[in-house]
Amino acid sequence: MRDLTLLPDLRLALVQSPLVWHDIDANLQHFSALLSSLQAIDLVLLPEMFNTGFTMDSATQAEPEMGPTTQWLLQQAQRLNAVVCGSLIVQLADKDYRNRLIWARPDGSLEHYDKRHLFRMAGEHKHFTAGEQQLQVELKGWRIRPLICYDLRFPVWSRDAQNTDLLFYLASWPAARSTAWNRLLPARAIENLCYVAAVNRTGIDQQGYAYQGDSQVLDFKGDTVLHVAAEQGVFYATLPARPLAEFKQRFPAYLDADQFAWNQ
Repeated sequence: MRDLTLLPDLRLALVQSPLVWHDIDANLQHFSALLSSLQAIDLVLLPEMFNTGFTMDSATQAEPEMGPTTQWLLQQAQRLNAVVCGSLIVQLADKDYRNRLIWARPDGSLEHYDKRHLFRMAGEHKHFTAGEQQLQVELKGWRIRPLICYDLRFPVWSRDAQNTDLLFYLASWPAARSTAWNRLLPARAIENLCYVAAVNRTGIDQQGYAYQGDSQVLDFKGDTVLHVAAEQGVFYATLPARPLAEFKQRFPAYLDADQFAWNQ
């Protein structure tokens, strides 16, 4: 059994920014500048579809699996000696487009998670194929599960069935629904007894939707570690493992959790 008290602190960088619509080069240059001064970071989180904005134009904005944005993520990971994560549109086959989160490691390896819950109110389910598998990764001994935006509304998919230490969400969550964002994130932390991090974009997109940021980090009790309003920049949080371990020992609600199996 793992001894959480022995794990080192986990250092996060959340990058909150407006995005340039359908301009991959401009967005990558912008985020390169934002990340240029980072030091001593373990995990960098970028917003959903950070290279294009949240678009349904999958056919024109998609890249191959090892396309330029994925290569950029790997380059940044190597330069920073940190894991760097962002989501982008990836084409697997004819008309098979995924909203894919990339977990890029500094050693050049990567993992991916394809967004499970596609935002039908924007027609995302008509332009993308939903993912079928959760992903759990490990960093410095921490067990981490990445999710994307609309996944936040679905507690069964976000449910901790694997003793997760950190859940995170990469999002393009409009300001019109910020109340739901700010209420659901603490709920996911409380029900899963884990840290939660979430990064959102800012600005106004080509469709006229406004985004107010509200990127944040919460502890296992749903209390705020970091909350950023609408500012643009890189924001930092350090997560200690010992308080998480001690709380789980004092309040092991997970022992009474309902058992269930996924229906794919």
